[in-house]
Amino acid sequence: MAQIASLTLYHNDDARPIIEAILADNPGVRVMNLPGCVKLDSDGPLVINRASVEERLGRTWDPQEMHLVIISMAGHLDEDDDQFTVSWRH
Repeated sequence: MAQIASLTLYHNDDARPIIEAILADNPGVRVMNLPGCVKLDSDGPLVINRASVEERLGRTWDPQEMHLVIISMAGHLDEDDDQFTVSWRH
């Protein structure tokens, strides 16, 4: 059985640009809109690129800010100054 990389984010003004960036940068992501949150599932890695979020926000964005909008995640986390990635690969 394949493992799915997943992020569940609050559905608020802080998370919307991040969700838009995820959808733009990760083709094939499945989206489930729930009351107050959005669940994003992918058969491959979910990559959040700093530059993509900054483009939508119109300001500097630190990938650490992801921690303010995450409700839950499934997969291994790899984060640096330019990306926040959830995947099942090591």
